[in-house]
Order: sequence, then C-alpha cells, then structure tokens
Amino acid sequence: MVNHLMISLFVLMPLAAFLISLLIPRGRENSFSRLAFVSVSLQLVGISGYICYWVSMGMHPINIGDWELYNNGDYRFLLDFYFDTLTAAFLWVGAFITFLITRYSRFYLHLEEGYKRFFNTLLFFYLAYNVTVVAGNFETLFLGWEMLGIASFLLIAFYRDRYLPVRNAVKVFSIYRIGDIGIILAMWASHHLWQENISFIKLLDKDLVSEQMGMHGGIGLFIAICLWIAAAAKSAQFPFSSWLPRAMEGPTPSSAIFYGSLSVHFGVFLLLRTFPFWEHQLTARILIGGLGLLTALLAYPIARVQTTIKTQIAYASIAQIGIMFIEIALGLQMLVLIHFAGNAFLRTYQLLVSPSVVAYMIRDQFYHFIPKPIPLKHTFSKRLAYSLYILSLKEWHLDTLLNLLVFKPIKKLGRKLDFLTPKNLFRYFLPLFLLGLLLYFNQDFASEISRYYLPGLFGFLGLMMVFKAFSERKHPRLALMLVMANHFCIALAVAFNETFDYKQTLIYLSGVVVSGVIGYWVLERLRNKEKDYFDLNQYYGHVYEHPRLALVFLLAALALMGFPISPTFIGVDLLFSHIHEDQYILAAFNAISFIFGGIALIRIYARLFLGPHIKNYHTTALKSS
Repeated sequence: MVNHLMISLFVLMPLAAFLISLLIPRGRENSFSRLAFVSVSLQLVGISGYICYWVSMGMHPINIGDWELYNNGDYRFLLDFYFDTLTAAFLWVGAFITFLITRYSRFYLHLEEGYKRFFNTLLFFYLAYNVTVVAGNFETLFLGWEMLGIASFLLIAFYRDRYLPVRNAVKVFSIYRIGDIGIILAMWASHHLWQENISFIKLLDKDLVSEQMGMHGGIGLFIAICLWIAAAAKSAQFPFSSWLPRAMEGPTPSSAIFYGSLSVHFGVFLLLRTFPFWEHQLTARILIGGLGLLTALLAYPIARVQTTIKTQIAYASIAQIGIMFIEIALGLQMLVLIHFAGNAFLRTYQLLVSPSVVAYMIRDQFYHFIPKPIPLKHTFSKRLAYSLYILSLKEWHLDTLLNLLVFKPIKKLGRKLDFLTPKNLFRYFLPLFLLGLLLYFNQDFASEISRYYLPGLFGFLGLMMVFKAFSERKHPRLALMLVMANHFCIALAVAFNETFDYKQTLIYLSGVVVSGVIGYWVLERLRNKEKDYFDLNQYYGHVYEHPRLALVFLLAALALMGFPISPTFIGVDLLFSHIHEDQYILAAFNAISFIFGGIALIRIYARLFLGPHIKNYHTTALKSS
C-alpha cells in the first residue's frame, strides 16, 4: 500500500502543481513561483524519504498499476509504474536539480514578460520527466516521451518574439520526432514478440527473454536497433548531435535543467531500462558502443574550439554521454548511473554560472588580453591540425549532413505534389479514398495479390500527403487538411489487414476529426483577420494580437498529432497492433507519416503565431538575436 501510494504521488503531485499553476493569474509572480518551489521541494523530500525506506526493505523492484485505459479483449492499453535502482537514481537527481532551478529562476526571470509561461512549462516538463522515469511499460514511457518533446519546443521558443529561438525550437522538435519513429516501431515489434504490452519487470525473467530471443532473434535485433536510433536522437549522438547547442536558445535555467542535465540523458535511460532485453545481443552492444565512441571522438574537439560558452558545454555533455553509451555496451550499469549524476550536476552548475563567467572574461580580456603570435607552419601534421580545427569549428557540418540526408529529400519529394491545392485535394483524394472504401467493403471482388498490396499502397499515399504538408509554403489550411487525410489513409490501410471492430477505428479517427475541425476553424478565423499575412513563407508572430487563437490551435495540433489529450493517442497504438509482424514497410510508412505529420503541424503553428511580429508598430528583435 505504501509503495502504491508513494510511487503514484511522484506523478500526481507534479500533475496537481501544473494544473493549479494554470489557474493563477499572470501578474502574481510570487504565487506561481512559490507553488513551483514548494511542490518540487515536497517532491524532493518525499523521494528522498521513500528511497531510504525502499533501501531498508531490500531494494526489490516494484511494479504497480496495470491501470487499464482501454480493453477490447484482444488488446489492452495499460498505464504501468515501475520502481528500481534506475528509477531511484533518475528520480532523485531530477528532483534535486529541478529544486535548484526553481529557486534560481524565481529571481533570474523576475519581471520577465513570460514569467508565468516559463513556470507553467517547467512544471509540465517535470511532470513529463517523472512519468517517463517511473514508466513500467513502453506505452507509459511513450506518454512521457511525447510530453517531453512538446515541453522542449515550448522552452526553446520561450523568447517567441525572436527569430532564432523559434527556428531552432522547430528544428529540435523535428529531430526529437525522428527519434520517436524508433520508439513507435519498437513498440509495434514488441507487441508481436511478446503478444502483449510487456512490462519492464518481466524483462528481468532471463529464461523468458532467452526463450523468445532464441525463437525470434530477427525481431529482437530489429527492436534493439529501433531503441538505438531513438536513444541516439534523444541524447544528441551522431548524427543528431547538432540539435543540443541549438536548444540553448531558451533561458539559461531551461538550458540547465533540460538540455544540460536531465532531458539529454533520456537516451541513456532508455538503453538502461531495456538493457535486460538486448544485453545478450552482440550486434546491439557493438552498435551502441561504436556510436558512443564515434560521438565522443567528434564532440570532444568541437567543445574545445567553440566560441560560445553554451555550445562548449553542450558538446562537452555530448562527449560524456557518448562515453556513457560505451559503458552501457560494456554492461557497467552502476558506473553509468554515477556518471549520469556527476555529468548532470556539473553541467547544471556550469550553465547557471555561465552568465557570470562570460561577464568576468569580457572584463578580464578588456584589461589584460595580450595577443600571442601564432606561427603558421606547413608541415603535414600542422595541416591536419588546422583541418581538424576548422571542421570542429564548423561542427563537422552535422546540420548540413542531416538536412541533406533527411529534410531536403522530403521537401523535394513534397514539392513534386505542388499540383495539390485546397480545391484539387478534394478532387484527387476523395475519389481515391472512396475507391479504397469500396474495395474494403467488397474485398471478394479484389484478387488476393491486390489485397496483399492495398495496405502498403494506401500507407504510401498517406505518407505522400504528409510530405506535401511538410513542404507546403503557401496554404496553411491545405497543410492541415493533408495531415488529416493522412490519418484517414492510415486507418484504411490498416483496415485492409484484418477484420476488426469499427469502434477501434472510431477511437483513432474521433480525435483526428474533432481536433482537425477545430484547427481548421482557427485558421479560417486567422485568415479572415490577417489576409495579408497568412502563409508559411516566414514567421508572422500573430500570437501578440491573437493569443487565444494561438492557444486553441496549439491544443488542436497536439491532439491531431496524437498527443495524450485525445483518443488518437490510444488509437495510434491500437492501429499499430493490427499491422502484421511481417509488414515492416507498412509499419515504417505509418510511423514516418505519423511523426512528420506532427512536425508539419508544429511548423504551421510556429510560422503563423511565433517569431518577430510582421507589423512594424510592434517592437521586434533583430533576426540575428
């Protein structure tokens, strides 16, 4: 009973604090800053006390919950909480650092225009952090994982009147979402491997794991690779390393708590949490250790030559996390936890004192700087050193590499569909979708071969819709409608696989339809009010004059992308459970379209509502700030 109550409180207390903070009026700084400080302080005391109690009871892993949100007989969606050594370490470090940050931020952000917004987002982040850490299965972990993604976007774009913070927030969110593809595919494959929503405590059963891996080694390796990709994206490992310094555009406290100490270590957490599953897979160990080694070798020289203190700290942290990946691959779990705590505390301290350090160094250089003569030598070793210096200074062009390999090809492919306009969308999409429905209800008239390829065909059609939405520059409403069309294509593609209850499709599409209609209504209202500033070619900053429309559209976009505020969140996992274990291509199509649909929606929100205001009677920051 004590275990059930305390572990539940670790989630319910941050949730209550976040909801109460939304109700406090904007002008009452002391009220919501004190609420954040007191709630996190109580959380820290409670976690510390419970860890002492848990250690005295023998430190046995505890699994509570199996809170059933949905059950149709063949499929169950469960919220499951789990407490072990890994949970204890991450919970305590997270609570202590959040305690420091809330105390620091009360004075650091005093009289800041977005003071309330910062503490709202901070409490939301802490809630997401705790949900992820105490998650007992993949579904609960993905719930917290998604919440962390949107919290990161809001914190980076805190200075929403500036160009670079908003632009970098969209970029970081995009890379986060790419990592989510790995989590989604790992969840899908895990359903087929275990024939259930496996809880993490069951992975401690070595006989069960070895038996399944012996019979399904290919699926096991596929899951391990998906987790490896998700961990690499979340922890800024190669080739995703460039997002971490871009995330430092937010306030210094958010950089410290989010990207310097806590959130960036969730790739490490994911690998540690699933370690009993892949520990006997040599290929997975080599991939994880090799990636960590490559990242550490690249990040270390980058950190040494960067000209901004936040970028130096970011790449120093990336190098240390690369070493943690090596330690995980070697099976040194306790060393990883010590390394995580030390790195988190060090980066938090470095980021919090960075404004003072910069001010001191500027004064010191102004009075005492003496330039040193640097002789240029043309030996091979010096040329190699100069080349390494330039490449490190330019961060090995990792941004350019990611754009060339991922984003530019998708935009180029999406622009091939420029013939799709708001009118043409109905002209082309509706007949194809109605044809698909006709074939679905009359499958006896279709050949066996055509029935085999129809799911992949409609999955590919939905993917193309999303790519067009992602690359759309003129029509925001068209981009929104394309994302909605993609969801309908996904539902139809999966429906061809097998016969199942229509209620399952309705669960998925109910959230899509309601949130899509609300989002379209907001865009129509904004278009009527701002006809001259309504496209996706630049950032317009309409949140200044239309804050309510901005909030409603953000909530609608989150619901449409499957955020856990609508039935679509459960519907996504439900539909994936009906994709067969040999349909890797269909699963990949659906996962990619689901992820890039979310990116397209956040891009619409950022372009229309964030950034420097387009009207010159508002104060605007320089584009470079």
